[in-house]
Amino acid sequence: MQFDKAYEFVIQKLASDLPKYLTYHNVSHTEDVVQYATELGQLENVTGDDLVILKTAALFHDAGFLETYKSHEEISCMMAEKWLPDFEYSDEEIKEICFLIMATRRPMGAPNNLAAILCDANLYYLGTESYIEKADNLYKELHEAGIVKNRDQWRDIEIKFLQTHKFFTKSAALCLTSNLRENEERLRENEFGYKKKSRRLLIPEWISDSLLISIGVVFAAFALKGFLVPNKFFDGGMTGISLLLHELYHLNLAWVIILVNLPFIVMCIYAISLRYAIKTLVCIVLLGLCFTYVPYPIITEDKLLVSIFGGFFLGIGVGLTMRAGCAIDGIEVLALYTWRRTSFTISEIILALNILIFSVAAFEFGIEVALYSILTYFTASKTIDYVVEGLEAYIGVTIISGKSEIVKDRLVNELGRGITIYKGERGYLPGKFDAHEDVDIIFTVVTRLELRKLKNLVHEIDSRAFVFANMIREASGGIIKRRHIH
Repeated sequence: MQFDKAYEFVIQKLASDLPKYLTYHNVSHTEDVVQYATELGQLENVTGDDLVILKTAALFHDAGFLETYKSHEEISCMMAEKWLPDFEYSDEEIKEICFLIMATRRPMGAPNNLAAILCDANLYYLGTESYIEKADNLYKELHEAGIVKNRDQWRDIEIKFLQTHKFFTKSAALCLTSNLRENEERLRENEFGYKKKSRRLLIPEWISDSLLISIGVVFAAFALKGFLVPNKFFDGGMTGISLLLHELYHLNLAWVIILVNLPFIVMCIYAISLRYAIKTLVCIVLLGLCFTYVPYPIITEDKLLVSIFGGFFLGIGVGLTMRAGCAIDGIEVLALYTWRRTSFTISEIILALNILIFSVAAFEFGIEVALYSILTYFTASKTIDYVVEGLEAYIGVTIISGKSEIVKDRLVNELGRGITIYKGERGYLPGKFDAHEDVDIIFTVVTRLELRKLKNLVHEIDSRAFVFANMIREASGGIIKRRHIH
């Protein structure tokens, strides 16, 4: 695959032939998306041909604007199919690129990791300091295209979009979510010169954040004082380092937690945002005060119960503070700060730090304590995932069936699901390679509690249908939340 030559060809064509009224979807936007896709791909450990395919999809994802504004993704795919063979892309590689391009349609879906990365790269600007400038360019373009009538209408639509938007990949969420929320506030606070609306609209958010931080701190302190500290157990991250220092040198744990995290609060200012740093400082100070003055009882001395439920309550506390836009533990800030200066990914940095913590614990307090502490860390991590992402996990389901029309009808009218259709071919079986036919490939999103019902429905229609599912880390928009089943 000759990506560099394809890049030069497409960028030159976009620069010369795109309509002048495209103040947002211009050649600079494509250049930015290619850059962001490359960076996020490397963070998500995408390498080799997969990274080239991702970058090529980013390059072509808005090429359709050369011919049309609405439904430009299909035109983008047609252009990829037309031009990419000249740059030594195979048919299979082009199909994968088109699959990724179609995933950027609104509402965006992330049927696989590459699609998730491309979707995040496409909307990367939402979590950057240049949001205001680019958002204003988007308004001018939408107004020129007749999609929005005035700035007030666009502003209301944009605020709702920012409120519900979540990044698909962990790397993008960690790097951009805090700035995304700040940009939402900037939009509300008249950065575009609109008629200013009442500040009372912000009160629910502040109340929600305050409650989440308060409850999270109470749970985290309960886990430490009621389970971990009395039994000399440890966790990962800066909390684990604080517990180690407390046990080794008999220092006041409340002060140790605050002092150990202070350098990372400073890093927050540069790596994330000042607002995130302030909220994190408040959170950690509250944890120290809560640990010092709230008389938590010692719950149990059973090692297994301590490791599981200590991690469980600590995970609840950390997860709730993360939902409020701050952190009790500074390890992810350190990882993000270090990642920007090294070739290591965020996950690798966190893993290395935790290996060091548990190794010291094993050396000083015995291998049994270290093993139980690892179980504590694992329990806390899984609990954080549930608290941050929600118990109602979403599953992306792809269905390939010769009876796709019936499947589509029943998915929409019986399950109430929104669906996306990809045009494909089925067949190509061993011994029958020449036998193939066009087919609609169906993609939909359900909750995990609905997955069994969906599979049963499809099997009832076509027992030979090919069905596969992938976990979706974030889902918003569309009609995925129309029905609440628990």
